Amino acid sequence: MNSSTAETQGKGKISVELTPDEALALTGVEFNGNPEVKAAARRKIRNAFEKTFDFQHQDAVDYQQ
Repeated sequence: MNSSTAETQGKGKISVELTPDEALALTGVEFNGNPEVKAAARRKIRNAFEKTFDFQHQDAVDYQQ
């Protein structure tokens, strides 16, 4: 299993443009007709995070460290 660490050091901000449905999905609202809404919002946030911060992948499982 892969895990990741990020060197944020409390610096920087992330700006992500979400649709109203994506924002609602992140608050817990379920979109039974389209479960992809929440996944799309999470992908946008993760992509913005990876572009903003030094994001390093590790091959160790979190609980083994």
